[in-house]
Amino acid sequence: RLLKHWKHIVPFILTDCLLKYLLIFSNLIFSVVGLVTLALGLWGLAEKESLAQEKIGHIGTDPMLLFITLGLMLSLLCLSGCVGAVRENECLLQAFSAGLLVLVSAQVLAAIVLYTLQGQIEGYVRSVMLTAISRYQDDLDFRFIVDEIQTGLQCCGADTYQDWEINIYFNCSAPGVQACGVPASCCIDPLENGTVWNSQCGLDTRLLNEFSAQSVVFLGGCLGGAARWIERHAGVIGTVEVVFLGDLPLIPEGLEPLFSWTLRQETT
Repeated sequence: RLLKHWKHIVPFILTDCLLKYLLIFSNLIFSVVGLVTLALGLWGLAEKESLAQEKIGHIGTDPMLLFITLGLMLSLLCLSGCVGAVRENECLLQAFSAGLLVLVSAQVLAAIVLYTLQGQIEGYVRSVMLTAISRYQDDLDFRFIVDEIQTGLQCCGADTYQDWEINIYFNCSAPGVQACGVPASCCIDPLENGTVWNSQCGLDTRLLNEFSAQSVVFLGGCLGGAARWIERHAGVIGTVEVVFLGDLPLIPEGLEPLFSWTLRQETT
């Protein structure tokens, strides 16, 4: 009789251990990701001295707050799941499950909105890119984002390298040395086969004809470059979205009720 009873208990014990440690492991990974994101946001604020008295009034528009918010939310959510699994606290696990349900719902809603408003989103992205170009020297965040996009996608401007005409410093009527030029991030070889970034490689490039300019800078815009990049990596992007944004959150979402049921079985 004892042996028969033990055979019924063993599956519950194994299931309990498997679910518990799988939940702990997955949440530890995402907790680290959240903490790294939070640290990146805090580092960005400190690096730009956004907390200084003369800049604190504009901190509400700082993009680093997005990293801080996302990092804090992800860390708290995953830590609640991790602690709930370690302590076998059903209340924390239910809170963790509810939080994941909100995240999955937000992902589905975002996907629907992106698909429905493709045209408007493209226009909005172009507007943001042009704004970033016009404020390139005046905003460190815009400058960093534009340089990273142009370097990563090997592009220049929003639609064409001539978009830099809207920047008051790169405008051909500007009195400075940057007039009729583009930033170094537009250059095909900003290092010029060296080790030091040549910040003047894009000077006067818009005075050249396109045939001559194409050997120095990228002529195509970043909107087209982004579209081509998405098209080339469509399979990888789809896989990542399904696995990391869909399946992985749903795995612990399904484990939590079963884990809670196992806990109740053991206590009865």
